[in-house]
Amino acid sequence: MRPEPSSRRDDILLDAYSQAVIQAVQAVGPAVVRVEHGRGGGSGVIFTPDGFILTNSHVVEGNGAVKITLVDGQTMSAERIGADPDTDLAVLSVDQHALPFARLGDSRLLQVGQVAVAIGNPYGFHHSVTTGVVSALGRALRTRNGRLMEDVVQTDAALNPGNSGGPLVTTGGEVMGINTAIIQHAQGLCFAIASRTVTFVASRLMRDGRVRRSYIGVAGQRVPIARAVARNQQLAISSGVRIVTLVPKSPASKAGLKVGDVIIALGEHATSGIDDLHRVLTEDRIGIEVPVTLLRDGRRVSLTLTPAESQHH
Repeated sequence: MRPEPSSRRDDILLDAYSQAVIQAVQAVGPAVVRVEHGRGGGSGVIFTPDGFILTNSHVVEGNGAVKITLVDGQTMSAERIGADPDTDLAVLSVDQHALPFARLGDSRLLQVGQVAVAIGNPYGFHHSVTTGVVSALGRALRTRNGRLMEDVVQTDAALNPGNSGGPLVTTGGEVMGINTAIIQHAQGLCFAIASRTVTFVASRLMRDGRVRRSYIGVAGQRVPIARAVARNQQLAISSGVRIVTLVPKSPASKAGLKVGDVIIALGEHATSGIDDLHRVLTEDRIGIEVPVTLLRDGRRVSLTLTPAESQHH
C-alpha cells in the first residue's frame, strides 16, 4: 500500500483538529453570553439550566444594572448573586429556565499541550472563538486588589478584553477555566481561573453571596531574616512578614502585635511572605484562637490572636 501524499495527511489532521474545535464550540457556545454593565462589558457562561451565570467580578463591579445577551440575541436583566474580587469571579442569575448550559470540568485532569478553546464576546450569533494549547498549569497571578490568585491556567489562545469572563474549554466540551486576564504588551500570555477554584467559589457565592475569609488586620511586606538571627532563634525560614501597618482594634492589634514585628508563623504554618499569610487565613479560622510567632527586636515572641471575618467583599 502506497503511503498517502503528505498534503492529504495534513488535510486529515487539520480536519480532525477542526472537528474537535467545532464540537467544543457547538457544545458550549450556546451557553456563552454577553455581559453588559455600565459602559463596560465582557462575557459569561451559563453553568446551570436554571440561569446561573459565571463571569469576572471586574466585569460587573460597581452599581448599575447588569444585562446579558444570549447567543440568539435575546437580552434580559441579570441579578448579581455575589462576587469575589480575590479570585475575580462573580455569579449572576437570570429568571429563565431550561437554558443551554455548560459543564464545569475538573481542571486537575488538564495536561500541558492540551488543546484549549476560548469562547467569548457574543453579539447576536457572532462568537469570538480562538484556540491554542494549555501552556502551563498551577500558575499564580496577582489580582487587581493585590492578592495572589493560585491555580491559574496559562494558555496561548488569544484573548481580548471582551473575552473576560468567558469559558476556556476542552475539546470534550467541558469548561476548564474562566478567562480572566491579559498581560498588556506580552505576546501569548493569557490566563483562566481553573475550574476547580471556580466550582468552590461559585458554590460559596450561591450559598452566602460572598466567599468568607478570615483576617487579622495587618499590611506587611516580605523581609529577609538575618542568618545570625535565624541561627540564634533556631528558625528554618529565611524571610518573614514585617508589619508595616496595623488596623486599630483589629485582631492583630488586640493581640498585642506591633508595627515592625516580623510574623514568622501562624499556627503550624510558616509565613515567609504575605501570600503565605493569605493562604492560611481561610474561612475555618474565623473566631478560632491561633498562636502567632514573631520576631521582635531579634527575639522570638509568641502571642495568641483570634482572626475575624474579612469584611472585604
